[in-house]
Amino acid sequence: MGSGWKRGRRRKGGDVLPDGWHRSSLGDCTDLLTGYAFSSHRYVARTVSGVRLLRGDNIVQGSVRWVDPKYWAAPYDKQLARYELRPGDIVIAMDRPIVGAGLKCSVIHPRDLPCLLVQRVARLRAKEDIDQSFLAQVLQTHHFIQHLQGQKTETAVPHISPFDIRDFSFAVPPKGEQHRIGRVLACWDEAIVTTERLLANSRVQKEALAELLLSGKRRLVRESDWPKKHLSELVAESRLIGSGGHAARKLTVKLYGRGVIGKNDKRVGSASTQYYRRTARQFIYSKLDFLNGAFGLVPDDLDGFESTLDLPAFDFVGPVNPRWFLHHVSRPAFYLGHLGLANGGRKARRVNPSDLLRLTISTPSLGEQNAIANAIDAAETDTENFDRQLALLRQQKQALMAQLITGRRRLREPEPSAETAA
Repeated sequence: MGSGWKRGRRRKGGDVLPDGWHRSSLGDCTDLLTGYAFSSHRYVARTVSGVRLLRGDNIVQGSVRWVDPKYWAAPYDKQLARYELRPGDIVIAMDRPIVGAGLKCSVIHPRDLPCLLVQRVARLRAKEDIDQSFLAQVLQTHHFIQHLQGQKTETAVPHISPFDIRDFSFAVPPKGEQHRIGRVLACWDEAIVTTERLLANSRVQKEALAELLLSGKRRLVRESDWPKKHLSELVAESRLIGSGGHAARKLTVKLYGRGVIGKNDKRVGSASTQYYRRTARQFIYSKLDFLNGAFGLVPDDLDGFESTLDLPAFDFVGPVNPRWFLHHVSRPAFYLGHLGLANGGRKARRVNPSDLLRLTISTPSLGEQNAIANAIDAAETDTENFDRQLALLRQQKQALMAQLITGRRRLREPEPSAETAA
């Protein structure tokens, strides 16, 4: 691998390209096709001969997700053959193209075939002077995503057009270097995909372990049976300090038992907030998002904290391990098992503290609570490690891609060895 610039030429717009590079647009160097408007009335049930239809909903960042696929009867009319996808094709969802995870763009693999391209999905194939693997990497750059961000319409369903895609311009190295860039970055993609699978498996295993331990189907300590206790025997609402202008960190709760996050420190004083003194470990939940598992433990590094009226806090009062308690109430089997607690309409289904505290849970001894919490925490640590590895791989790949695709770092053809030259 060589790095650095050779003598470059200044191009339109002021950018300097390495010798041998030129600027092109997706419209000039790709064959772009948008899908066919398949009638939903003619979808068929999954059969041996049915062909999957690739819709925008099936495309996520970097992969195709065949969740609830739709099928078209085969054999089909010859005119639909042009919508058949091939290995290596690049597909982009044109409705809601950019989500929190990134651009809904993926390469088609043999495992995705056969399938047909549906309306509002774009398929790109590189022309002769462009390497398809290099093109796939160009479409993952922040530059391309920012280009689409500036083009997409802000309607109820944000969308982009084929012209928006074709209009994107980028630097093009010689084809041999394109191939080397695509091959190197594809190795990072494989590592990312492998880590994503390990992370997904780790989460499934952690959830399965937690369900077995928290339900008592698997016992770690054989001390006694688990008596039923009201939550009021384990936690009590924390005492308020008042709103005397204290500096505090504002807290909010993530969904599905994923904990508490703090916002910037601020002064408390409005009627819509409550100020709590930090005691021993405290529990907090969202009245509005109880049915979405919005529970967490207050961070240990606070003297006090601010919370809204919809986020009450509780002190632990019984012989209880806070981590065990959080794991228990964060189980879908727990919070979805109490749908009848929610008051109000669809947009305001609150669960009040008085109703929460009347609930009962099977409560093991403190020793068994500790063992359960430690086992689940260890499984969570494994999941968090995979999550960090995945984030690091993505950061490293983005940094390397930014250098290779702009020519700041060069992948030159290897020098022939003396034996080869002879």
